[in-house]
Amino acid sequence: MKRELRITGDGSHTFYVGDMEEPYHSTHGAIRESEHVFILHGFRRVCKSFISVLEIGFGTGLNMLLTFRESVDKGVSVFYHAVEKYPLAPEEYSQLNYEKLLGNVPPGTLQKIHEASWGEDVALSDSFRFHKEHTDIRNMQPAGKFDLVYHDAFAPDKQPDMWTPHLFFGLYGMMNPGSIWVSYTSKGSVRRDLISCGFEVTKVTGPPGKKEMLHAIRR
Repeated sequence: MKRELRITGDGSHTFYVGDMEEPYHSTHGAIRESEHVFILHGFRRVCKSFISVLEIGFGTGLNMLLTFRESVDKGVSVFYHAVEKYPLAPEEYSQLNYEKLLGNVPPGTLQKIHEASWGEDVALSDSFRFHKEHTDIRNMQPAGKFDLVYHDAFAPDKQPDMWTPHLFFGLYGMMNPGSIWVSYTSKGSVRRDLISCGFEVTKVTGPPGKKEMLHAIRR
């Protein structure tokens, strides 16, 4: 996958995939989008002292970095399972400027996340463990069930196989009752497919540049 580093509206980096004509994040701001979608409408809505997170589309590692920062701020323990089919190369992730812009994460955290071995449990701190799987989501091997799912694949019209009813039904089975699924998309077909699989779906205010996004509860 050929990727080009770009600056988004809030000054943070993203990658642009020319073959798909699609960026990894919103051009209005990578950090701004991830904080709004996955932290504000995801992590902060889970009222538990221990949260098990599944991320579909590990990408640049931004969502994990923000989740780690938030877990420290809130005193919450986390197990984070991330799935990625096309990992970044060292010469790619070493350019990312997230830590410089955030300013309140230990230096080298993002590098440690990226350089951690695939397929192994890794401790980022005493209260934050993660496991990266280098595979297609349809072949993932979860160790348990999740309280929160970050669905951060490329857009449904660019990567339709990552937004199918079959996949949503599988996710439903991996999630604890009352757990949250969240994504940046507001596409009607995604909403209908989630509902058909048993999710309770609502539209909430989207990040800058997007009117709405989807938020779902596993019944």
